[in-house]
Amino acid sequence: MIEPNTTAEKIHAAFDAMSQRHTRPRRMIEERVIELAKSGANFTIDDLWQSIREIEPRLGRATVYRAVETLVNLGLLNRVEFADGTHHYRVCDDGHHHHLTCIQCRRVVEVDICVPTELLTAVGHETDFSIEGHSLALFGRCPGCRNNQA
Repeated sequence: MIEPNTTAEKIHAAFDAMSQRHTRPRRMIEERVIELAKSGANFTIDDLWQSIREIEPRLGRATVYRAVETLVNLGLLNRVEFADGTHHYRVCDDGHHHHLTCIQCRRVVEVDICVPTELLTAVGHETDFSIEGHSLALFGRCPGCRNNQA
């Protein structure tokens, strides 16, 4: 089997592995997520559900939720946290990175900084945990929002 190498191929492969049933709603979710990947847009589950329901009114929200959570678990979607506790999803296929979000306009920037391995190891020793992963959420005010405040 050839390994999928584009984001679209990876999303297609994930949906193929998700279910033996290739229903119209699943195909529509798959295609919409690929469109969002190409545009680089952030979205909520509700955004995704509503956009597809315009064409497929019987689509259940739970179907969309399960598909999104599967893509998150496979590392094809990132959950982007905002300072107010809400979140969006974003197709990220560039390896391990974190997000910086503007607390005012909600702009999202991918950043390639990370917690040093030594710090993670120290936390693991101090807590007697085996650290298996981490997530870092950074919040601030972007230049445009800072300039608008002045």
